[in-house]
Amino acid sequence: MRQSIFTKLKQQEGKETEKQLGTNSVEAKVKSALSDKVSDNLNTLKKAIGDPEDLNLRYITIGKFQKKCGIAYLSGITDTNMINQEIIQTLQQNLQEVDGSPLENIKLEMIAVSSVTELDDMKKIIDFVLDGQTVFFLEEEEQALIIGTAGGDKRAIENPQSENLIQGPREGFVESLEVNLALVRRNIRDPSLRFKTYEVGTRSKQKLVLCYVEDVINPKILEEVIYRLESIELEYITDVSQIEQWIEDSSLSPFPQMLSTERPDKVAFEVLHGRFAIFVDGTPFTALGPVVLSDINKSMEDYNQRWITASLLRILRVIASLIALFLPGIYIAMVLFHPGMLPTTLVFSIAASREGMPFSAIAEILLMAATFEMLQEAAIRLPRIIGQTIGIVGGIVIGEAAVSAGIASPIIVIITALTAIASFCSPYYSVAISFRAVRFGIMLVSAFLGLFGLILAFLVLVIHVTNLKSFGVPYSFTVLPTVKHELMDNIIRGPITKVEEQYIFLQNQLKKSK
Repeated sequence: MRQSIFTKLKQQEGKETEKQLGTNSVEAKVKSALSDKVSDNLNTLKKAIGDPEDLNLRYITIGKFQKKCGIAYLSGITDTNMINQEIIQTLQQNLQEVDGSPLENIKLEMIAVSSVTELDDMKKIIDFVLDGQTVFFLEEEEQALIIGTAGGDKRAIENPQSENLIQGPREGFVESLEVNLALVRRNIRDPSLRFKTYEVGTRSKQKLVLCYVEDVINPKILEEVIYRLESIELEYITDVSQIEQWIEDSSLSPFPQMLSTERPDKVAFEVLHGRFAIFVDGTPFTALGPVVLSDINKSMEDYNQRWITASLLRILRVIASLIALFLPGIYIAMVLFHPGMLPTTLVFSIAASREGMPFSAIAEILLMAATFEMLQEAAIRLPRIIGQTIGIVGGIVIGEAAVSAGIASPIIVIITALTAIASFCSPYYSVAISFRAVRFGIMLVSAFLGLFGLILAFLVLVIHVTNLKSFGVPYSFTVLPTVKHELMDNIIRGPITKVEEQYIFLQNQLKKSK
């Protein structure tokens, strides 16, 4: 991908800083070669990472001639029970004299851990220790053993917090990358399932995993996502959404070009249908791509319900999306510019409710919309019990108080509440946020240009969605499907026997040639 001007300036600034002050990286402080002295290697390791409180150094003597060795690990991110029982206790019990290469003998016969590798580079050893592994040094040896002991406390698997289902699996991803990958592996027992690992974060060095099914995903889509992932230059990743923002096609679009999920069954379903998933260590959310417009109103529960019920729910979500985007704008345009297009009774009712109001219609609806937005944000940030109370009681009290005080008319409160409810009918929070942002723009255009402005805003949205792409796939691909079977899983969800395995753009080129 193209490097941004900000990135280039940052690199130049970093180079100038290094020339003036010298680099602080581990690579510049530490020599790659190991010493044949255990104490020297442990001291080098301790100095390189700043002698933290959670660094544990342990000296042990093994063998008939009391051969000296040492281990180092960081508590909290390692499995201390494994270290005590499978490493320290095993080494102390094996007191026989070793034959041949002592380090090779210890690796093969004494350490009862499945993952053990030899390494002679101190810089790489430091990275492994920071990743939760244990390093083993032996006197008179210029190599070390890296023992797979990554672990520590992990959050238990529980229901997904952001995606509730009435019928479906109750497992959700957690912050541990290993656990998340295991959950996907449990759902997809296919030898073609691939996990491609990357290291992201110049300082945090977090693991990122690209998940896909090799003989299902389109090779062009796979090539594109790999190219973009390899271009990531971030110091620290807090959530997979930062990866989404880095690799998305258009950063100026309000609509998400990847979708986040906490559900292993959702990831398994999409990956088996030609999409890819991106996991980041330390977050329970997984990014899915590519995305098309019809995906924003789909839920995994649709496939667990009968097709008629699922289709009605999807149609309801489409209607709710249109209400969330255009209802306030339509009201503003009709009241301010085109009251003659409304039924006479409705015009008189609106005029009566607005009698004596100190503000214009646009000022009223903007005020109430901003108030409801603040209530929604407060409900999210506060503790769950208090947040629910604020969201429900606050909305009722403020709406009633505004009407009683003559600040807002009752119809404005109804429109604002209906719009807020409709915006959260989408299964994805990122889509709901996008609708909320676009809605304010449509309201302002309608306030200045009336119905003409509303139509103009609609055309701009259509043009934008038509030109928008997600990893080279047109965002509007399924709006007007070119093949009949694509209708079976679009706005409606056809019978399970009629739903095609994949959309055409997701099909592997090898399958298309058959």
